[in-house]
Parts: sequence; structure tokens; C-alpha cells
Amino acid sequence: MDLLNALVALTNYVMIPAVAYGSQLALGALGVTLIYGVLRFSNFAHGDTMAFGAMITILVTWWMQSVGINLGPLPTALLALPFGILGSMALLLVTDRVVYRFYREQKAKPVIFVMVSLGVMFMMNGLVRFIIGPGDQRFADGERFIISARDFKAMTGLREGLAFKTSQGITVITAVVVVVALFWFLNRTRTGKSMRAYSDNEDLALLSGINPERVVMYTWMIVAALATIAGVLYGLDKSFKPFTYFQLLLPIFASAIVGGLGNPLGAIAGGFIIAFSEVSITYAWKKVLGYLMPENLEPDGLVQLLSTDYKFAVSFIILLIVLLFKPTGLFKGKSV
Repeated sequence: MDLLNALVALTNYVMIPAVAYGSQLALGALGVTLIYGVLRFSNFAHGDTMAFGAMITILVTWWMQSVGINLGPLPTALLALPFGILGSMALLLVTDRVVYRFYREQKAKPVIFVMVSLGVMFMMNGLVRFIIGPGDQRFADGERFIISARDFKAMTGLREGLAFKTSQGITVITAVVVVVALFWFLNRTRTGKSMRAYSDNEDLALLSGINPERVVMYTWMIVAALATIAGVLYGLDKSFKPFTYFQLLLPIFASAIVGGLGNPLGAIAGGFIIAFSEVSITYAWKKVLGYLMPENLEPDGLVQLLSTDYKFAVSFIILLIVLLFKPTGLFKGKSV
């Protein structure tokens, strides 16, 4: 029985949160890796793109809630998500036309693009805070749990409860659907193949008659969709606060680099590696060990390797280790 309680506690506090968080990071990292693979620069404005898309979704969600439009047990934000994606697409396409296009025509070095994206990041950050405010914004509605800890205890008779939030279930299902759709698009459609060709060899792609501006446009549109979905899922699961998305930039970049920059499969794997590392290293293992160890050996302290305040340090350490020993990442992306 103690073993079952330990498994339930581990699933409840480590496995389920890490899978949900890993799905969110994977979607964010896919956007970063697409920009790096196709447009050949690291976009530091990606976290704030997620915040902008989520903000539009929240504003539309609030309007829908005010007029009585809802999805019953599911969050209304799912109905508002397409509006967030369209708003984010418009922002990124305008930003590309006004800012990045000039530097592309000048054949600027990647480091210039990085510096420009930092400027775009601060502008987006300011815009989001100006419109929606700097504080926490709650927009989740519908049923909070698929299964609550109390119901689980009543069903099983175990001492430990297992809570599975609706937002976590939606996150995992949405991530699977989006990833399958993205891989189908990149491998099966003419536009997807032209994006891959442009990514592999720009000069050869141009000789083959591929329109670079069209490739750039589709890349930004896909990145806007991925960023908005990731941002909304993260906001539903935790809460929406503009500065949090700025902080998310580190684990998202760590996910993309650990997996291999420019490699979509690597971005997904990297997202889960970072998520499981962060959650397991900052989790207090006292409860699980208490079930598994004899009474006289039960730990007195929390058995926590790092405080949750330092969870982003985990991403940084993993990133440093990978850059030192395997700069192209686990799935052989482009070197950083």
C-alpha cells in the first residue's frame, strides 16, 4: 500500500506537472527552432510573442464570458484561441515587414538580428504590460479538475490523492495534435517542403525557384500559432503574468538548444528533458521517501535539491553542460 501511495504522490507532484510543462516548453521551443532553422537567428522576442498572443486570447475570452458565450466544462479560452493566433500573426508579419526585412535585405549577420530581436522583445513586453497590466490575470473557467484528489481518495481508499487538472489534459492533447499537424505540414505539403529546402540550403532553394519572402511569411505565421498556443496553455495551467513569459525564454531556449537548434524533434525532446529536470530537482522528496523507507530512516528535512525559486537555474546548468560537451544538441541540430 505504501508503494502505491508513493507512486501516486510521484505521479501527482512530478509526472503530471512535468508532462504538462514539457508540452508547453516543447511548443515554445518548436517556434524558436523554426525561426533558427529557416531565418537563421535566435529570436529573443519569442517569450513576449507568447505573452502577446495569450493577451489577445484573454481579452477575447473576457468579452465572451461577459456576453455568456462558453464551452461548458471546457475553458472559454479555447474558443478565443483562433483570435489570439490571428492577432499574433498580424503582429509578427508587421514586425517582419517593418524591422527584420530591412536587415535581411542588407544580409546582416545573425548577431545583428539577435540584437534587433532584443529591441523588439522590450517593445512587445511594454505593449503587453500597457494593454493588460503587469499583474496576474485569471481567465480560466469551466471544470477545474478531470479528477480531484478527494474523488481519487474516495475511489481507491489510498491516503494520497491524485489531481488531474482540465488545463493539464488540454495541454497534452493540444500539444500532440499541434505537433502531428506541424510534422504533416513540413513533410507533406509543398509549402512545408519549400521551407525545409530553404532551411537546408538557401542558395539551392533560390535556384529551384522557391520564393524566399513567401517562406519567411509562412514561417512567421506558424511561429505565431505555436507561440500563442503555448502561451495560452501555460496561462491556463498556471496564470497569466507578462513578466513570467519573459522568464520562460531561458527554459524555452534551453529546450531548443539541448535538443538541437533547427531540429523540430530535438525541440520536443529538449522540452521534456528541461521540464522533468526542473520539476524533479525542485520537488521536495520527503513524502515519497517517507512511504518507501523504514520508519527509523525517514528523512527529517524536505529532501529538496533546489528551492523552486531557483528552478530556472536548472535550465541554465543543463544548457551550459550541453553547450560544453555537445554544442549541436542531442539530435544534431545546427551548432550554436
